[in-house]
Amino acid sequence: MTDSIPRRDFMAQAAAAVAVATHAHAASTPARRNIVFILIDDMRFDSMGFMGHPFLETPNLDALARGGIVFERAFVTTSLCSPSRASMLTGLYAHSHKVYDNKSPLDDAIPTFPRMLQEAGYRTAFVGKWHMGGDTDDPRPGFDYWSSFRGQGVYVDPTFNTNGQRKQEAGYVTDLITDKAVAFLRERGDSPICLYVSHKAVHAEFHPAGRHKGCYADKTYPHPASMANTDENYCGKPAWVRAQRHSWHGVDGMYNKETDFDSFARDYCETMRAVDDSVGRIVETLREQGLLNSTLFVFTSDNGFQFGEHGLIDKRTMYEASIRVPCIAHCPDFIKPGAKCGELTANIDFAPTFLEAAGLPVPSSMQGRSLLPLMRGESPEWRDSILYEYLWERSFPQTPTMLGVRTKTHKYIRYHGVWDFYELYDVEKDPDEMTNLLAGYIQDSEGGILEAIIRKKAPDDVKALFEDMTNRLNTLLKESGCLQEPAWIGTQ
Repeated sequence: MTDSIPRRDFMAQAAAAVAVATHAHAASTPARRNIVFILIDDMRFDSMGFMGHPFLETPNLDALARGGIVFERAFVTTSLCSPSRASMLTGLYAHSHKVYDNKSPLDDAIPTFPRMLQEAGYRTAFVGKWHMGGDTDDPRPGFDYWSSFRGQGVYVDPTFNTNGQRKQEAGYVTDLITDKAVAFLRERGDSPICLYVSHKAVHAEFHPAGRHKGCYADKTYPHPASMANTDENYCGKPAWVRAQRHSWHGVDGMYNKETDFDSFARDYCETMRAVDDSVGRIVETLREQGLLNSTLFVFTSDNGFQFGEHGLIDKRTMYEASIRVPCIAHCPDFIKPGAKCGELTANIDFAPTFLEAAGLPVPSSMQGRSLLPLMRGESPEWRDSILYEYLWERSFPQTPTMLGVRTKTHKYIRYHGVWDFYELYDVEKDPDEMTNLLAGYIQDSEGGILEAIIRKKAPDDVKALFEDMTNRLNTLLKESGCLQEPAWIGTQ
């Protein structure tokens, strides 16, 4: 991680990096690896057959995992579509790239991996959901081929802006996006390519492809134990968590009560089937083109998705189902089939990974790290914690601003703007996050600073863990160029 760098310096660093890499390429002509990046919307980390889902069938994703590496501790640093997507493009935390919500555009002054690849001679393409900057579908810098739609788009008969020309196209959006991706691969030319496929699926309200509608009509998604509305389940949880049950993002108020939980879960899984089909078609096209073994193929999601955990649906929180994402990388040239990685990885790592795969240096402004050493099975010195940040949104006020830190074994969540419990979990022993280790040391009737009450009342072992996690959080904030109380807190 690096200290904060003035925005005017971002482009200078990026330009210098590209110039160095271009000169090196001309001198030594190294192989520059083709890159295919597939991003799914709102896909849970376990929404795949090989992850033990009770009924969802994903044969193509299962095959991809068997032939590649699965990152078992992959997380996002902000569990919200646009901030997470901006982090993937830039290698930066949200407080650095400034895309805090789903309406904010990404500043063109900040370099992205597609722009740097394009400037180094790659032919680049973006197909699908952009979702940064409100409703604009205008082509963004860094792409030779662009085909996107406004905002969330629609599942059926979407209007695409293809290289500046808008046209409504008949069909199902997941299939249409795949058609465009396949066509780009077949017409790629002689230059190395970077294909970024960004699906609308599986964003609510879910709409399965016709061929999959009803395929799970007889299935019921298991309700998590923490979904029940009991005092035991909510012991130690902040009050806003239980109150959110009746909101847009709660199991008792889902989307203005326009659906029920069981139908919601089935529709999600049926909508996922077309995503798996898409992966299969793209893999087969790479195979037909003789590119499958040499192409770095990465599959992931912009955030996780809660299915009833603690009475919640959707994302935004720092609970595991919200921040953990699927992450599979495939490239038989250097990735051992069936490999697994247990290191802490994050969405800020994708940009550095793709730059290194292209033979480009990673700008020091980027806060993520290349995953290539982990993909190669090496054991580099790696991070021991990840920063999480979420900024309160006026449109969804039921979830407060939060900062947190996740290690391999523990998680600490600190809330801002509310007087309520902080949360500290041993996620190794308590993966369902049922026992808040700080519960019982903060009483609603007491005044004072929450940290001071914990330090006064907690037993020594909890106090030591709290101090350690607090120090980790503050260190991550400082190292990433953010003060202990980020400037954006309370700005909306």
